[in-house]
Amino acid sequence: MKTEYYELAGKKLCIPIAESYSDCMILIKSDRFRLTGKMESTLSILFHSIKPFSSTLLFWLRLSLYKGFLYPFCRFMYERVSKKAQVQISPFTKIGYGFYTGHNICMIVNGATVIGNNVNISQFLNIGTNHNTPAIIGDNVYIGPHVSIVENVKIGSNSSIGAGAVVTKDIPDNATAAGVPAQVLNYNNPGRYVGNRYKYNHEKLRQ
Repeated sequence: MKTEYYELAGKKLCIPIAESYSDCMILIKSDRFRLTGKMESTLSILFHSIKPFSSTLLFWLRLSLYKGFLYPFCRFMYERVSKKAQVQISPFTKIGYGFYTGHNICMIVNGATVIGNNVNISQFLNIGTNHNTPAIIGDNVYIGPHVSIVENVKIGSNSSIGAGAVVTKDIPDNATAAGVPAQVLNYNNPGRYVGNRYKYNHEKLRQ
């Protein structure tokens, strides 16, 4: 698995880049682990992919990351699923291990966005830009429903963005922020909401 690095709050944000279908499956397994707390087999994951469309969104998104011989079919399936769910997340978006979507409905994420590891996003999310300079989001971040993230803001690791917030300025590590425009409320519970779900550690759990 190739890794790309991005600067965030003086630290390096490490993002995996799939170079094979095997790499895509590792990413899919990390997403499933966030949901179930178990490292599922490839066969089990393929079985889950038969389920209703909205539940397979991340499966087809991850498979569309690699332009192998299955790319046209995987991209077709992803476009079909995402259209039904009204979700626009480009397969070219840089997304880390353990991506968790609370409800697969009505999300728009600019394709140049960078999303770290173990990030939770929610319904009616909008990450946008008019200048091709969208957000960089750190590790272990929770983003609530109806949040708008505007232009090239940086959201630090272990932070939480409350429902309905409009984020126009950088959010530091370990912060809880909310409001319009979003402001830091406290640093009392870093990574609180992501911590309620299983965290994927690729160094320990990857087989």
